[in-house]
Amino acid sequence: MIDSLPNNRSLRKRLSLFFLEKKNGVAYLLLIPSLVLIFGILIYPLLYSLYISFHDYLLTKPGIYNFIGLANYLEALQSNFFLKSVIRTLYFAFVSVGIELVLGLGVALVLQQKFRGRGVVRGLIILPWALPTSVNGIMWKWIYNANYGVLNALLKRLGLIERYQVWLADPTRALHFVMLANIWKETPVGVLMFLAVLEQIPRELYEAALVDGANTLKKFWYITLPLLKPMIVTLAIIKIIWAIREFDIFYIITRGGPGEGTSVLSYYAYLNSFKFSRMGFGSAIAYLVIVLVIFIGIPYFRYMRKQEVD
Repeated sequence: MIDSLPNNRSLRKRLSLFFLEKKNGVAYLLLIPSLVLIFGILIYPLLYSLYISFHDYLLTKPGIYNFIGLANYLEALQSNFFLKSVIRTLYFAFVSVGIELVLGLGVALVLQQKFRGRGVVRGLIILPWALPTSVNGIMWKWIYNANYGVLNALLKRLGLIERYQVWLADPTRALHFVMLANIWKETPVGVLMFLAVLEQIPRELYEAALVDGANTLKKFWYITLPLLKPMIVTLAIIKIIWAIREFDIFYIITRGGPGEGTSVLSYYAYLNSFKFSRMGFGSAIAYLVIVLVIFIGIPYFRYMRKQEVD
């Protein structure tokens, strides 16, 4: 009987491995529907759009793929319209994100202080971001409306304008008004992120600085800001990438106009793909946007790697 114990243990071990492998097999089988769904929704469209970006593919001629190599990419890079869209997109992204970060940090510092109704204000601050982008765009489009807009009515009541203005008629002004709508929606994200970091800063640091005679500005500059730096960098990169990909708000408020005044890269890709039916060219523009996003993301990953080493 004693001699049979090792055999029993070996048998139990083999049975355990068998059932473990069986469970793993079932788990893999259960993953298949999710993987198929991910492939169908994400991976296949990416691969297909990459494929047609090397072809002269038109929506008006489905099924006809004329291979042209890098011609779509070269056409885009040599197009003044594309280059202007790049400049417009980067201006929109960097300026709006810069303002969002400053406003977000300022509001977070205020909400960190104790006052009556702070909890309610903290809850309400997320509402602009919680609104769907389409709702946000429609709301701001009505605010800017030349005939019935709230902006015109308010400014006229305050005596700042004599007659109603067509705010979106000027290309430069229209771009800045779209930026305002985007800033209003995206700033709450920064507020919440900054608040989360501010709440984790030990109070002892501020108390020690106060004993050393540091004023509010010095405490912010030497304690708060350095500890917020990783969050600032992370938020800046993520928000810039979001802003470069922004499409909905431009489509709803201005449709890229007036003229080409608010035609950013995402709208330019949409315009060529669906209005001009040049799906191949539109896909090439979309992949150039991806390349731009990657280049912007590289400094962030280098910074994070440096932070891990330090």
